[in-house]
This record gives sequence, structure tokens and C-alpha cells, in this order.
Amino acid sequence: MDALEELTKLAGDINSPSVAEWKDGGRKIVGFFCSYVPEEVLHAAGILPCRVRAPGCAVTTEADVYLSHLNCTYMRACLQFALDGRYNHLDGLVFTNSCDHVRRVYDILREVRPDDYPLLHMISIPHKSDEDLIAWFGEELAAFKEKIENTFGVEITDEGLRDAIGVYNDSRDLLRQLYDLRKGDRPPINGAEALNVILAGYCLPRERYNGLLRRLLGELESRQGISGYRARLMIAGSGGFDDPAYIDVREELGGLVVTDSLCFGSRGFWEPVTVDDNPMLAIARAYLERPSCPRMVDKVVERVDFVKRMVADFRVDGVVFQRMRYCDLWGGQLLYLEKELNEAGIPMLSLEREYAMGGAGQLRTRVQAFLERIEG
Repeated sequence: MDALEELTKLAGDINSPSVAEWKDGGRKIVGFFCSYVPEEVLHAAGILPCRVRAPGCAVTTEADVYLSHLNCTYMRACLQFALDGRYNHLDGLVFTNSCDHVRRVYDILREVRPDDYPLLHMISIPHKSDEDLIAWFGEELAAFKEKIENTFGVEITDEGLRDAIGVYNDSRDLLRQLYDLRKGDRPPINGAEALNVILAGYCLPRERYNGLLRRLLGELESRQGISGYRARLMIAGSGGFDDPAYIDVREELGGLVVTDSLCFGSRGFWEPVTVDDNPMLAIARAYLERPSCPRMVDKVVERVDFVKRMVADFRVDGVVFQRMRYCDLWGGQLLYLEKELNEAGIPMLSLEREYAMGGAGQLRTRVQAFLERIEG
């Protein structure tokens, strides 16, 4: 089995054989909901971090008892999986105050299922980034570290944190190399395949993941590049974009996705952690200063600039902005992004969606019209 096939197979299952093997070895697994959760802290404790997803969730009957129809279907699906016991392989769940929808799932599980997970923790993240707030976030992460140590009887040392930072920086470098391959005229990997590669990293021991990434980069050197596409596309927007089928629709019509601005994508790995004498503070700084989502109220302009840089670097012909229905944060960002891209002459298609894939026919029609617009 080649590396891409193996990574794709692992990406589709939140309780993959690698996760089961880790669990059978008596080791702990902790799920997390947001790319602002520092995986390095969990890794340094000998814990496998797994990004919480709910692939294939068709109905949310039980979750709808607790969450309004005005809550996004991504969080409703995740709550449904939790109530169904689909996360019983996890020894903990870590949340952030990234948005009210995530916060409500934490509140509900704390009230109705308090004994399901030994660790049920909320990390508070500031909404701005300056020296004082970076120091404050460092203290918040120190409290998170202490909670892990007390819950699981482990010790997280500065040396362990530095080692974890090195392992995750290795992942970041390898993924940046993968994205660099997509800048060429004939990218050796399409957007759906690249998303599968990233998703696999959220359910694999990190050292094994890095080994597969190295194999993949070597195998792609001899792979025939993709040609004959109609336009080079970028996908930007809200969280919960973890279904390669959404990209397949675009690529089947000839729109090749060459990059993104997604938390299940570039925003989760783009910048490395710079190690210094205080590894926890270094992690706090890096996570607050990474390419952000709209929860960071002081980075509205930076987010648009990041999209523009990606458009230039990857020679993007058009941006597809997707927003989870009822995602307030990205609804606000859309107004400014749309204005700025329009003024820069960059075509943009704005799509509202639900977490589960639906309305494929309508999506095809919208994408087809967008590609025709780009072609002029």
C-alpha cells in the first residue's frame, strides 16, 4: 500500500486501527475540538491527541434535544456522536471558547455526561494577541498541563515539551513541502487527496504520521502531475470542513483546489513554534500568532492578507468561501473578505453549507457557474 492510499484509508475513520492499537497498548487518547488546542502538551504527556469529528453523522435526534436548530450542524453532529458513545475510546475531551456553539457542547456534556471522560476541560483563549495576553495564555496552558498531570498521573517536563515541539514542527515542515508541490503547473496531488492527508494526522501517532508524510513526498516525485483543469481554486472559511466529498464536487467539474485557508488545513500547521527557554510560553505565542480564525478580533485585516498571499503564491484563479450555516464568526468575516477580494479583482464564490454533505446538485450548479465566470 502506498503512503497516499494508507493516509486516505486512515482519514475516514475516527476510531481507526492505529487508534485502537494505541488504546489496546494501555495508552491514553484525548479528543480536542479546535486548532487552538496545543497538541504538543498532550504529546509530551504520552497522550495521543485526536481531532474531534463526526464523519457520516446522518441524524442528530438526541443532540437536538439539547441544542437549538440555530446551532451549527457540525457541533450538533459531534454532540450526537458523544451521546451515542462514538467517542468512548477517548479518555478526555478538550474544548476552547472558540465560539458559543463549541462552548454549549462542553456545558451540555459537563451536565449530562460528567462521568464519561476522566478529562473534560475548557481552555480559555484571549480574543487578541499582545505580550500581556500571550503571557496570560501561557498561564492558561500551564493550568491545562497541571490538569493533565493530575488526571492521568503523568509528568510533563520542559524537555518533553521541547521534544514534542520538534516532532510537530517536523510535521509542519513536511506539510509545507506538500503544499509547495501544489504551486506548480502540474500538481502531483489534488485538493481532496491533500485534505485526506491532513485528516489522517489527527488520528495517528505523530511520529508515524511524519514517516508517512516523508514516504508520500518521495512517492509524489514520480507521480504524473494533474493537467487539463479549468481553474486553480482556493477554499477558505469556517471550521468543520473535513469531508473530501465537498472538494470532489469542485474537482470533478475541472476546478483544481491547490490551497486553502481552513482550520482543517493550512491554518492548523502553517507556522512553526519557535523554541526558547520557556517552551510553554513559546507554544502560547505561536498558537495565538498563527493564521487566525475570526474569533481573534484584532486580526481581521491579517486574515484577508493571508488569503491574498495564498492567492498570489499558488496562482489561484478563484476563491471558494464556505461557511457553516449559523456560523456567526465567519459570517462577519465574509463581509470584509468579499469587499477586499472584489476590489483586488479576485473572483469569489460564497457558499453556505451544513456539516453533512447534501444538495450536491445545487452545489454543482453553483460551482459550474463560478468556473464559467472565471473562464470569462
